[in-house]
Amino acid sequence: MRHLLLAATALFALAPAAAQDKKTDKSAALNSILDQGMNHSEVMVTAQYMADVIGPRLTNSPAMRLAEGWTQSQFSRWGLRNVHKEGFEFGRGWSIERSSVRMLTPRPIQLTAIPIAWTPGTSGPLTAPVIVAPMKEEKDFAKWRGKLSGKIVMLTLPGTGDEPDEAPFRRLSGDDLSKLDRFQQPTYDPAATDRRLKRLDYAQKLDAFLKSEGAVAYATMSYRDGKLVSGEGYLFGKGETPALPGVQIAAEDYRRLARLAKVGPAPTLEINSDVRFDDSDTQAYNIIAEIPGTDPKAGYVMAGAHLDSWVAGDGAADNGAGSAMIMEAARILAAAGVRPRRTIRFALWVGEEQGILGSMAYVEQHLATRGGAGDGAGGKGMQRYYGFSNRWPVTPLPGYKDLTAYFNIDNGSGKLRGLYAERNPAAVPILREWLAPFAAMGANTVALRPTGGTDHVFLQQIGIQGFQFIQDPLDYESRIHHSSIDTFDHLKAEDMRQGSTILASVLLSAANADQALPRPPLPTQPAVTDPFAYSDDDD
Repeated sequence: MRHLLLAATALFALAPAAAQDKKTDKSAALNSILDQGMNHSEVMVTAQYMADVIGPRLTNSPAMRLAEGWTQSQFSRWGLRNVHKEGFEFGRGWSIERSSVRMLTPRPIQLTAIPIAWTPGTSGPLTAPVIVAPMKEEKDFAKWRGKLSGKIVMLTLPGTGDEPDEAPFRRLSGDDLSKLDRFQQPTYDPAATDRRLKRLDYAQKLDAFLKSEGAVAYATMSYRDGKLVSGEGYLFGKGETPALPGVQIAAEDYRRLARLAKVGPAPTLEINSDVRFDDSDTQAYNIIAEIPGTDPKAGYVMAGAHLDSWVAGDGAADNGAGSAMIMEAARILAAAGVRPRRTIRFALWVGEEQGILGSMAYVEQHLATRGGAGDGAGGKGMQRYYGFSNRWPVTPLPGYKDLTAYFNIDNGSGKLRGLYAERNPAAVPILREWLAPFAAMGANTVALRPTGGTDHVFLQQIGIQGFQFIQDPLDYESRIHHSSIDTFDHLKAEDMRQGSTILASVLLSAANADQALPRPPLPTQPAVTDPFAYSDDDD
């Protein structure tokens, strides 16, 4: 008995010491992360190379191929392991060599414009008068039949102006942050998804109609004032390329053309679009790197951002900033010499701008599949995006339980202010604990509401906890997002150092947690939210 008592006494004496050692190790790791993130940061060097040297990174473009190799070499240089790329079928590469859109009559003006992604070039200067023929659905074709031959067709209704009525640059106040913490009930409306899927072929039908009518090119209006253009286009698959060249024109220039056409005679434009297609490799590639965990049975945590961008600017804020912060968090943890219990995996996604396709491919390759043969799982592009959430059942793959948490950054270079808990109240106190050391940096909000539109959504849709960071908006949505001024100049270095440091710490906390974050049940097909609703063909 005496030996048992002595053993028990020794055990109880060791327990506080072990707990203290663990606390000391945690504090030391946090201090090392802070030192690396604040005193030795490379995040802006990474962001500058990505924006200024590589430039815009349209999926499968030559610049993206450079980015794929460079990011892997950086991860390897910093000492990460299992650095590799993972491919999935995407489509054509496309890039702009040079482009010009000029008004020739009634007076010469150089217009602010850009070729629409994945449209063909003009094979030299193309000169023709414009016609304003707004079309947004198939029933509009009848109105313009027989009127478009030899014309550059202006497809957007011009409107009268869209001047902003509030400051374009802002940071979140305490009141703003408190309003984010709202539970939003989920909705399930498969009929609306079906209607959207049926409209996805409109762009191809429009192109075919314009060609059949003898139009020589088309133009759309940028959706923001300020001489900003984006050039977004979605017909990137082999065999989908439009027949006609397309350009997006700055709103102010477009409206000038529309006014001149209204009073007549219609102005004449010269379009010179020199673009290149690349079909040498139709696979797109996600970039993966790891810091190995010490417990092979504990699974892994993950952080990601999308590496691809549109081409009007340099893709600096969307999403070079997020990609640079992911890479910097990896560098910080490697330099700090951490040995996490769970593996920490880093991902740079591609194809996000065309339907969140890169992270969807990862989900389907490693985590779970949705639906079965014949239900649209083999669709392309936006068909896959819209169809994913409407396919049942969700079937976990062998690696489903290994991923315990995923953290995403994709809202520009603004300071991290907290995390969206994505309708998981059980995770809220844990996330708050992980953020607690950074309250003085402004990152202490955990909001229950969900977010969408980026690379955590498909993980959420299979029941894996994917979280998006709350960020100060700055002028991301108002001016920078997808625009021609998305350049390095608009990035905020202090914010990005803060974000990289917080991300590194949160990842380490998740990797070393005694218990994985609580996750919801495996999703099953829900009941239709409003079984009494009538359809609206315009939704």
